[in-house]
Amino acid sequence: MKRKNIRNVAIIAHVDHGKTTLVDQLLHQSGQFGRGELDGECILDSDPLERERGITILSKNCAIDYTDRNGEQFHINIVDTPGHADFSGEVERVLKMADGVLLLVDSFEGVMPQTRYVLSKALESGLQPLVVVNKMDRPDERGDRVHEEVFDLLVDLGADDHALDFPTIYASGVGGWAIEDYDDAVAGKGTDIHPLFDAIIKHVPVADLDPDAPLQTLITTLDYSEYVGRIGIGRVFAGTLESGKDIIVIDNKGNRTTQRISQLYRFKGLGRVETDRIDVGDLCAVVGLSSIDIGNTIACAENPIALPTLSIDEPTLHMRFRINDSPFSGKDGKYVTSRQLRDRLDKELQSNVALQVEDHGDEFTVSGRGLLHLGILLENMRREGYELSVGKPQVVFHRDENGKRTEPIERLVIDVPTDAVGPVMQLLGDRRAEMEHMESAGTRTQLEFTIPARSLLGLRNRMLTATGGEVIMHHRFESYGPDRGDIGGRINGVMIATDTGAVTGYALEQLAGRGIMFVQPGDDVYQGQIVGEHCKDSDLPINVIKRKNLNNIRSANKEATVTLKAPRLLTLEAALEYIEMDEMVEVTPNHIRVRKIHLKESDRKRAVRNAIAAV
Repeated sequence: MKRKNIRNVAIIAHVDHGKTTLVDQLLHQSGQFGRGELDGECILDSDPLERERGITILSKNCAIDYTDRNGEQFHINIVDTPGHADFSGEVERVLKMADGVLLLVDSFEGVMPQTRYVLSKALESGLQPLVVVNKMDRPDERGDRVHEEVFDLLVDLGADDHALDFPTIYASGVGGWAIEDYDDAVAGKGTDIHPLFDAIIKHVPVADLDPDAPLQTLITTLDYSEYVGRIGIGRVFAGTLESGKDIIVIDNKGNRTTQRISQLYRFKGLGRVETDRIDVGDLCAVVGLSSIDIGNTIACAENPIALPTLSIDEPTLHMRFRINDSPFSGKDGKYVTSRQLRDRLDKELQSNVALQVEDHGDEFTVSGRGLLHLGILLENMRREGYELSVGKPQVVFHRDENGKRTEPIERLVIDVPTDAVGPVMQLLGDRRAEMEHMESAGTRTQLEFTIPARSLLGLRNRMLTATGGEVIMHHRFESYGPDRGDIGGRINGVMIATDTGAVTGYALEQLAGRGIMFVQPGDDVYQGQIVGEHCKDSDLPINVIKRKNLNNIRSANKEATVTLKAPRLLTLEAALEYIEMDEMVEVTPNHIRVRKIHLKESDRKRAVRNAIAAV
């Protein structure tokens, strides 16, 4: 197939603006799949966590062979990228595989924080946007105003005149149609998705790449097979990649090794097909290279020339990972040693380019792009059978040229009912946030702040409480800025179990007025485990396994029915947001527990005395 018939396009958008659903329609209406070959919705979101959470975590690519109205055939490589800020490392590297981007924008929500981020990354890569105003079947759509918002955003990002003259398609991913004219879209005249195919062929450029130049292929993603080992996925930027030939692999430090390609695959539909050669401009999967990593260049043996390595934004958050040393260690998990934990983190580093790991022997400092980024890693590990304990998430501080400490600052956009603006302003003011914009529309108000990244930990739950559950929050990394000073931690103390055993309803009944419990009758707890939140600001040791003494005296309230308050069951991310510096989260395949680092009260008191003495 000639290179002029290849189109490489990435789909970028804010989270939940309909990227994966739109790709579903492109696949269904491409004409290359038979009935029953595509099952379900969000086909590319194959990971169980992606389906559960309704978000894209890992970038995926598929290929569609499309025949236009003139009978000409095109090979369209489509990359579906994550929309959440914590997975921006995925977005940055896969944009190298594209010649253009589909920028999806919700017809009601319009431009959102992550829209700005992913579009800025596309413009930095020299990619021109094809704008798709999605969800045009919404009764509250405002597609014409959203079109203006995209234009204003491009101006704000310093886009050139060509990018400002962007083509626009109005679509409904759920409805399965796309159309060029806004009035026709409002009138519901769209019939199928083919106008979007035609727009991709017309507006996504064919890169000016030289098929006769020395071979250059950039590896942007890694896959792994138990049978063939590591698989490098990337794009041919010059020359032709051929199976069975010797090549030079140039790593990110400039080191060169001679290797041989055993198998080559090109993408077709949702899978790959083996081929003898990959033409310039096309995407590929390479098998048989013993040492290959993200950002490496596959070059010809006669004249090896390296491509620029991938530039990835640095992590903003780090956590302490270590083995689980609680009394319940080994009861749930299959992998419980530090060696197994090290091997798993090393494996994650092979494909998770935004992750960094420092090995301290029995303990690891793991740095990532945000709490969700690290939370997804932990969730995957616990599902695989790992047990571990993790410490409080902390931001990564830097020093500027004057030696002053700087910290990551995020841009936070909040949409709340107008009558809740006061509590929101007070809550954010206490967390060193600075308001930059406020706009009211009807009964709701949108506020825009810059806020330290560390202030976002635990903010969502408090914001939901302050607004009666009606807040909509989005944030993205802005830049490193001056340290904004101390930020208050958790207001309430915790209740700590003093004994190991099974929780009893009798004990919880006696403690009902002391705070909110995290456990319920029948749960197994151990000494030093945090079992509830105290109603005061001090920690309270309690006995939650206490049983009622049996005697031969009839109790006055023997027949009374006791109704216990429902416990607050902490999810993994909620537990990570909740803990303080002297606490940890125990992560196992079946349980999420919160505990003190020092399980015995005497050890905790000794640690406090030592800390005071050190100061």
